[in-house]
Amino acid sequence: MQLDAPTWSMDPISPLSFGEGEARHLLWRAGFGGTPDDIQSLVELGPEGAVDAVMESPGADAADIARFQSDIIREWTDAEEQALRRARQRRDEDTLAKYRERRQEMQRADRRQFAELQQWWLNQLVNSPFAMNEKMTLFWHGHFATSYRGVENSYHLLRQNQLFREHAIGRYDALLHGIVRDPAMLTYLNNNRSNRRDPNENLARELMELFSLGVGEYTERDIKEGARALTGYTFEGNDFTFREEWHDDNTKIILGVRGAHNGDTFVSAILRQPACARFIALKLYRHLVADVSDDPSRIPEEATLVVGHMASSIRRNRYDIRPAVRELLLSEHFYDYANRANRIKSPVELVAGASRSLNLPLGNEQAMLRMLDSMGQQLFRPPSVAGWDGGRAWINTSTLYARQNALALMLAGGRRNRRQAQQFANAYDPRAVLPGGQDMTTSAFAAAMLAHMIGPLGTLTHPIGSRRMQSLMEFLGPNERPISREEAVGVVALITAMPEYQLC
Repeated sequence: MQLDAPTWSMDPISPLSFGEGEARHLLWRAGFGGTPDDIQSLVELGPEGAVDAVMESPGADAADIARFQSDIIREWTDAEEQALRRARQRRDEDTLAKYRERRQEMQRADRRQFAELQQWWLNQLVNSPFAMNEKMTLFWHGHFATSYRGVENSYHLLRQNQLFREHAIGRYDALLHGIVRDPAMLTYLNNNRSNRRDPNENLARELMELFSLGVGEYTERDIKEGARALTGYTFEGNDFTFREEWHDDNTKIILGVRGAHNGDTFVSAILRQPACARFIALKLYRHLVADVSDDPSRIPEEATLVVGHMASSIRRNRYDIRPAVRELLLSEHFYDYANRANRIKSPVELVAGASRSLNLPLGNEQAMLRMLDSMGQQLFRPPSVAGWDGGRAWINTSTLYARQNALALMLAGGRRNRRQAQQFANAYDPRAVLPGGQDMTTSAFAAAMLAHMIGPLGTLTHPIGSRRMQSLMEFLGPNERPISREEAVGVVALITAMPEYQLC
């Protein structure tokens, strides 16, 4: 086991060095893990073929969204507005009450669709053949964090989700231009009513601080000028519209660039800043490699060098992140032992990873969404515009208990009735996950499953793996025998309760 500081080498890993451990690492970081068969398939492809396979992305059209209604939440028609105005003038309480009830019914219907939307995306995360595309969609959701609590329009959040999916492993500049035209974001950051008489600064501030440059790379004047540039950026129905009569078309100076800026030229000024490529390179590095500090002075030297290399690639490719990400996923630095099993799984990674790597059905999606909430990560409901803190913040005494309960719930088949739970218990067999698992003895199964589920920390040559193997054998007993399905389920349950299972 390598103990030295990780290499900063961006040279491609040798095909001779690309084995099961490397393929497993790639599947977990670029997706949500995989079965031993998935791992072996990548080994046979070699590093370049494996990286190209996991980076395959169909774009936004691959997701089935036709069943979601686009007009649950809508503005009143002109005729309805006139009737409502007359009712207010006449103080017609019966008519006003009917309009309030109609609005409330829209909101109730939209909340029902929002629940369906959460279930739909959870199933995409677990079952989509394009795991990296979904994982990067989740990454952008945390980066451009937008919550249903501030939007209250499920279809707008779906449209935003499709924007992230379309550019998940593609053009960051298209995402940044798209987000200032996105109805969900315009509502969430109160830009939909921003006008020349009363410009709202929220979107301008977060656009620079959280989405593109970081603290210290802009001034308060840039925020005020940026807010003026974004006046008139709003939407009608489900589509962006530019209200020219609301827009401040006077000269502005943003990030040193003088002009009659609008939202698009504001974004272009941001993209010209060298800090922008560094900012997004560091975000990608933290997501794919190691949860290093966002304070440049506290980042290890090797990470600083790699992030700088990625930033140069992003600038060189005009904000297409695919070449930089591909080079990273092929690099010796990415596969260094020091960069394996060093990130705490997010709740979504934990659930989707357990499902994908153990062929474990989700069970009751509503129950699992409630478990994700108790673990601190609701889909489409980040805690603030800053997204989720991640890293060590995922783990405390409450969430650790919830994590163990969530995995136990999955192994029990979800919250079903007794008959369905028994059917699941009789059907799910972890032995089928491992090649030859049906014929393994107790110790062979325990060792193989430990290595599969925990990775480099779970090998018998590692001190942690050796100790964890002892606890599994205490459960199984000293007599070597063919392992039963019930014992195999018990082994998986014990491993999911180990602290190391929280890492990927």
